[in-house]
Amino acid sequence: MVPLHRLALVLALLLLSAAGSTQQKAYAPENLRQLTVPDRVRVIEREYSDQSGGRLIPDDQLTFYLDQIDSGWGFSEIKRDIASSLRGSAWRPSNSNWQPRSVTCSSIDGRYTECVTSFHGQATLQHQLSRANCIEGRTWGQRRGVIWVDDGCRGQFSERHDASQGSWTGAPYHDGGSFVVCESRQGKRRRCATSLRGPIILIEQYSNAECIEGDSWGWQPGEIWVRRGCRGKFAEARGGRPGLPVGGGRPGYGDAGYSVTCASEDGRHRTCAWQSRQGRPILVEQISRASCVEGRSWGFDGYQIWVDQGCRARFAPR
Repeated sequence: MVPLHRLALVLALLLLSAAGSTQQKAYAPENLRQLTVPDRVRVIEREYSDQSGGRLIPDDQLTFYLDQIDSGWGFSEIKRDIASSLRGSAWRPSNSNWQPRSVTCSSIDGRYTECVTSFHGQATLQHQLSRANCIEGRTWGQRRGVIWVDDGCRGQFSERHDASQGSWTGAPYHDGGSFVVCESRQGKRRRCATSLRGPIILIEQYSNAECIEGDSWGWQPGEIWVRRGCRGKFAEARGGRPGLPVGGGRPGYGDAGYSVTCASEDGRHRTCAWQSRQGRPILVEQISRASCVEGRSWGFDGYQIWVDQGCRARFAPR
């Protein structure tokens, strides 16, 4: 025999996916806690669309309803509140004591969007609500008080409370005040507080595990984070990103105006000559739609730049 909560979910999803030509209202169980969070979102969106003539529910209003479901609201209360909100000029939460426990942030039509949060610490992706992947450092990210999404990512974000993942883990090592060493031990995520203002670059990798910006390391003002075993030395690029002369030594700068454009055509691996006296190249302009991620889709071996996976970009010493 099929459990009642599973039957309710099946009926809800069948009606939500019905052709737009029908005028039948979306069905959902009164107790929406029976549904997963993504299915709760679909039910609320459909109801709002039915009542508003096809409009998309605002993110803050959706977040309010998701929080109220956890507080005991039923589907009928949400329907009444939606109807009331559409009669007014602007929606306001009916519960004046409401403090958002999460933030819903949406990249509509693939556009870059920023969402303000009241979080005191780091945010984490609680639920992906879009078909497009939400990947930290690539299609979503954060800085203090703000979450950003891009490339169709839509997600529900909450404040991270796991001490091993979201709290400061001690002062990082500073080398003469110009560098910061930040290390992920046993593959765990670590946040290193820093006075460096950015932009930040990886000067030297100490770990066998790859340090890939946006994947196993990243930064925001006042902080560098590492994970997946990445251990490295990081520096601030003042007035541009410093190059590193071949063979080590002090950071130097190449010729002003020197740059190289390198393109991975049809997703194929390609190398482009680079003058070693210019120091280490950095990506100054991504030309392709495909992401150019150092260590993954582009890199440098001392004498040439390589690109892959459709990356096409312009590189310069500073």
